[in-house]
Amino acid sequence: MQTKALTMMDALFPRVTIARDILLVLSFGAVTALSAQAAFYIGLVPISGQTFAVLLAGALLGSKRGALSQLTYLSAGALGAPVFAGWHGGIAHVMGPTGGYLFGFVAAAFVVGFLAERGWDRRFWSTAFAMVIGSIVIYAFGLSWLVHYVPANSVLSAGLYPFIPGDLFKIALAAMALPSGWALLNRFRL
Repeated sequence: MQTKALTMMDALFPRVTIARDILLVLSFGAVTALSAQAAFYIGLVPISGQTFAVLLAGALLGSKRGALSQLTYLSAGALGAPVFAGWHGGIAHVMGPTGGYLFGFVAAAFVVGFLAERGWDRRFWSTAFAMVIGSIVIYAFGLSWLVHYVPANSVLSAGLYPFIPGDLFKIALAAMALPSGWALLNRFRL
């Protein structure tokens, strides 16, 4: 069994405190909210920087804190805070066509964080693969929910195909950034 590795945030902020963990969770929830605002719509589903923030939250924070950051984001939005794409919020938005993707963020951050805790964020290809797995998790939740809003024969064209190019770009960015961040961090360690 492979042992749990440090996440990048654990390496940057090694002093373990509840305050540190709360601050990291809230910060990455806020980063997700801000990334959601860089969005444009194709049909019912927005293309945004949100998924990039979700996957990075998992990779940088680890499984539990990554998932908690997204649960915080989802809860804030459900309670009415305008944190979703287009400054939307409210339970109606959570229960609407994009609700499955939002719930998928929690699971995807957990999965990517779990993989990062096992060192998958240290090399380009393993990072890319972890991000692909995280994206698949988001789509599994999103598409299974979206099918209640669009005809089954068009769910892939409404909720998957238009987003693949952007997701591949985000995955490539993460696959370059995370290993580079580790290399830089290791270089400056004494």
